[in-house]
Amino acid sequence: MKVRIGTRGSALARWQAEHVKERLQAFGHEVTLRFITTTGDRTPGPLEAVGGKGAFLKEIEEALLAQDVDLAVHSLKDVPTSLPAGLALAAVLERADPRDALVSGGSALDRLPQGARLGTTSLRRRALLRHLRPDLELVDLRGNVDTRLRRLRQGDFEAVVLAVAGLTRLGRAHEVTEALDPERFVPAPGQGAITLETREADDETISAVRFLDHEPTARAVSAERAFLAELGGGCNVPLGAWAREGPGGLRLVAFLAEADGSGFVRGERLGREPAELGRLLAEEIAAEHRAR
Repeated sequence: MKVRIGTRGSALARWQAEHVKERLQAFGHEVTLRFITTTGDRTPGPLEAVGGKGAFLKEIEEALLAQDVDLAVHSLKDVPTSLPAGLALAAVLERADPRDALVSGGSALDRLPQGARLGTTSLRRRALLRHLRPDLELVDLRGNVDTRLRRLRQGDFEAVVLAVAGLTRLGRAHEVTEALDPERFVPAPGQGAITLETREADDETISAVRFLDHEPTARAVSAERAFLAELGGGCNVPLGAWAREGPGGLRLVAFLAEADGSGFVRGERLGREPAELGRLLAEEIAAEHRAR
């Protein structure tokens, strides 16, 4: 069938869309790409002011609903847990490395100089950094990967934090100084995973992309997103969640904190059913967080 993919125009978004295009073409489908500028791309300020990470999806989802495209390719960590009416996630591809990366040119996180300037805008990363290294000076840093790394090379910062998966997909894994331990520096829900969004009633497209769905990844991110949904999370709530299959079922590690790193609560739980696992751990952590 003919599949029209809608995606953002950043280098990372292009890589992800091209990756999906190649896999669909290998399966015999005819695929075209349409690049769409979103509110998040046009807005230089804090994402919270324009609706959080969903600002990177709005215009693409409008194109889906208008039937201008058939499929949207997203970084799953950018996708809210509640989708617009009429849309659904049709597949989650096998996850890449979910960890965060410190890029500093030499020093690991624990060895950065006292008071070093570190660039990041993510509330989750800022809360974790304030919890682990309260001495660091955290400075807002928006922009694509190239922009962030250029500012690091210019000397605006001693270090920046990015996603390992994004750097790897762009051929820049060699720039990672330290891949941060996900047990300690808990990733964003869905980090490292690519998801495909379609119209809920578009059975033909859903069937066409079903072979791309990776069940172990889908189970893990379902638990993470259930944790996120239970806490009403998004850009305005500093939290992280990371799940993976183990001998006793899914093991979910998560945290919740205040924006300044205070009230930090980390927890973990084993379970078989992803949605229940995420909900129960969220309830436990939220209760402990309120008690502090």
